[in-house]
Amino acid sequence: MRQYLARGPECRHHESEYERGGGGSVLDERVLVAGAGGFIGGHLVKYLAGQGFSRIRAVDIKPVGQWFQVHPQAEVMQLDLRSPSAARQAVDGCGSVVNLAADTGGVGFSSRSRARCALSVVLNAGLLSAAAEAGARRYLFASSACVYPEHLQASADAAGLREEDAYPAMPEDGQGWEKLLGERMCRYVTEELGLPTRVARYFSVYGSHGPWHGGREKAPAALCRKVAEAIHAGAEEIEVWGDGDQTRTFLHVDDCVRGTLMILQGDLATPVNLGSPELVSVNQLLDVIEEIAGVRMKRRYNLGAPAGVRGRRSDNALLRSAFGWEPSIRLREGMAETYRWVYDQVSARTLTSRRG
Repeated sequence: MRQYLARGPECRHHESEYERGGGGSVLDERVLVAGAGGFIGGHLVKYLAGQGFSRIRAVDIKPVGQWFQVHPQAEVMQLDLRSPSAARQAVDGCGSVVNLAADTGGVGFSSRSRARCALSVVLNAGLLSAAAEAGARRYLFASSACVYPEHLQASADAAGLREEDAYPAMPEDGQGWEKLLGERMCRYVTEELGLPTRVARYFSVYGSHGPWHGGREKAPAALCRKVAEAIHAGAEEIEVWGDGDQTRTFLHVDDCVRGTLMILQGDLATPVNLGSPELVSVNQLLDVIEEIAGVRMKRRYNLGAPAGVRGRRSDNALLRSAFGWEPSIRLREGMAETYRWVYDQVSARTLTSRRG
């Protein structure tokens, strides 16, 4: 049965020209989601299952009990995709491959784990090779805004990053080089081995069912946790990394999933930005969280903590022109859902700690 990318309640959006026109290919074969135990991967599997796709293979290196989400509609496999035999097993019989698998995290993790981030290039190389050998119909690589040069992100009000700005290359150390090399590998495999590849450059994805403590969490989840922990402890102060004036375009995971599937099925063979058009500072993000939580916290700024680039904004012109669509979930809406989920996790951990 031919199944098109359909609208549904799991991912809120405005219908795009791309969807109304019915253009592009369809996910009518088995879909491999590599990194399905992770944050974005779990949401992607959930969305596909919710839309009636029954041929989903969900793969991750982590034991299934450690996955953020597990969905019974998917074929679940624990595999280390750095192994060539595991990569071949994963792609066997799959028409579409979505590679979300990487050793990654927020600025706290990436700034101190450059080797671990960079070594994810091995995983992508093996999966690309296996997909090409198996005759997969399409392959998507999840890249990142960290491919862009730091000097273009030195101001909080810096101009939006365009896809062509990635060159001349000077990406973020570690993770940035891994992502940029992954993009180039996709291009070479398409040109020489014939596997159609697509590249989505994600900008600061956030939402529920993802890292919220332990060091891999990003600013939205980290700040939600800090506010929730302060409420439980009766504290009036939280720590903010940097001076809080650094800016980002935070992308809700529902928009990320929709954009990922559009890019996978579309005809755009070059990397494309996938980010929110709504630019906010970390201080403004915290304002939103405090409003949702109904509190106001004193802010203690840690100027020695990793804060990342000064300003990172997505230019979505290419995304709009190719698909007639761009992310539309407003920060206030997305953060309300995210805060509720993180608050529940903090509450559960606090209760467990008190019982212990």
